[in-house]
Order: sequence, then structure tokens, then C-alpha cells
Amino acid sequence: MLLKQPISINGHTAHNRLVLPPMASKTSGDYGYVSDEMLHYYKGICDGGYIGLVITEHAYICMNGKASDGQLSIAEDGVIPGMKKLADLIHDCGSKAVCQINHAGSGTNPNVTGGLIPVAPSAVGHPKRPDNLCRAMTVEEIEELPKLFADAARRAMAAGFDGVEVHACHGYLLNQFYSPMTNFRTDAYGGSLENRIRIIRKCIAAVKEAIGPDAILAVRLGGSDYEEGGATVEDAVVACKCFAEDGANLIDISGGMCSFSIPGRNFPGFFRDVSEAVKQAVDVPVILTGGVWSAANADKLLTEDAADLIGVGRAMLKNPRWAEEQMK
Repeated sequence: MLLKQPISINGHTAHNRLVLPPMASKTSGDYGYVSDEMLHYYKGICDGGYIGLVITEHAYICMNGKASDGQLSIAEDGVIPGMKKLADLIHDCGSKAVCQINHAGSGTNPNVTGGLIPVAPSAVGHPKRPDNLCRAMTVEEIEELPKLFADAARRAMAAGFDGVEVHACHGYLLNQFYSPMTNFRTDAYGGSLENRIRIIRKCIAAVKEAIGPDAILAVRLGGSDYEEGGATVEDAVVACKCFAEDGANLIDISGGMCSFSIPGRNFPGFFRDVSEAVKQAVDVPVILTGGVWSAANADKLLTEDAADLIGVGRAMLKNPRWAEEQMK
């Protein structure tokens, strides 16, 4: 079974190709710190060593980028001791640990951020929250993002993670820059695909410098919006080739403005049209997540070259012992 075979990611060997993708447990404690409840949640899923790679739930890089109550924080140095407990737990379970870092953009609201007005590439309603008011970021604010991501990445590495994942999917800020559905800027950060991915590339470069050449640097891209006027598979191929050139050594494919599902698609690996195309275009491993409910599903996708690793999210959330039952 190919799913049980090891894989090297920038010199880090995951003992199999099963991935626990980032899923918001909303179990953090005060100030977004790791809680005992969160540690218990990860222990329940990861115990036994059946998962090769664990990507932890999205952590906000600044208060105005916080997506929801109970979200994990990576926004200040005080989080590091708790994050170390989480990284150590994952390692003790036998898995590689990657910390996902994120800015929600217009995917948040003032009730979550303490009254801060959400920011976005353009002052347009979020597709999932059309009535949510936001304001367009200034160029100066945009150009502060790489440092925010880099500082968050340094904290993750200080906590002992094997690497970080830059979150650019599911309608959050970097995905909002990428998608023509939410980016109507007319400056260097809008218009052409080259311009729309400019800030993502700058964030990748800053994170790469912060974590060094030996760490895992993943980018999770919402490759296609699956909607007229949105980002396309072809956009994703071009973007991911650029990200790999910038230092990303792992590409993680999911949905864009459609979030983590596609209406009418319920087959295993429903984002495979993107992951297959990207896998053919880049020389780094590619993760595919979505609709996988059995190890047989996952192995079939691998043998068909849909991806190099397979993420299983909802099935493990529903049954924390899924990996043990399927991978024995």
C-alpha cells in the first residue's frame, strides 16, 4: 500500500503519507494559548503513531487576523511554551509537526477581534459573509504582512515544529488576494495573476528566511474557486510553480472561495483536478485533502498520481481512532 510508504519532505521523513490536515478545534484557552483540552484533542487523534504528518489548526498572526473565538494564536511570544507542548506531543506520537499560520482578512468580524474593522484586498463582502463590512488595506498595511508571517514562523520554530504552513485558501486573506472574486485592486497587488500572488510570494520569501533552508515550508492554496469569474486550475499551476521557486517545499491543495467543499462533488479527492495538475508542474510533494473516508480511497488517489500525500480531515474528526483502524 503506497499510503504506508515513507516520504521525504525537504529532508524530513514522514513514515507514511497520511496527513492530519488543519481543522479548527476551537479549544484554545485565554489569549489563544494551547489548552489542556487542545492537547487532549490532538492526543486522541495522533496517539499510536499512525499519521505521518500533522498540520495543526490555523493560528492567527495578529489580532486583526483572528478568524473566530477559541482560535489558536501565534501572534506573540507568550504562546511559545504552550505551542512547544503541542509540538512535543505530536512528535511523541511519531508524526512530523507543521504549524499553519493565517490571517483571516474579511473572514473575521469585530466581535472576534475586539472591535477592529476587518481588512481585505478590496472593500467587498466576503463570499461566505456578504454582509460583513471590511475596508481595503493600504499598500503600507499589505507590505507589513511578510514580517507578521515571518515573526509567527519564528515562534513556531522556537516551539520545536518541523516547519510552517502559510494559509492561502478557504477565503482567508492571502486567498482573497489570489482570487479575482475578492481582489479588485488596480495597483501592484491586483489585476493580473502575477500581481494577485505578489504578496503571497513576499510572505513565502520572508517565512523562508525566518525558518531557514532545512525546515518544511508548506503553502496551502485554494487553487480554484469553482465559480465563474474565480480562480482556476490554470491559475493554481502558475502560482504553485512560483511558490516552489520562492522556497516552498510542500504544496497543500484545497478550495478557494468555496472553502473546503464543492457543491455537488462528494467523491474521494474532489480537489484532485487541481492537485494532479500542480503535481505535474512542480518538483515538491503535493497534498490532496477532501472526501477521503477510507485508506483504500487514499491509496487509490496516490496510485493514480493525484497527489503525493493524502489529508483525511472530517473522517478523523468524526472518529479519532480512524487512523488506527485504517492503517493497522
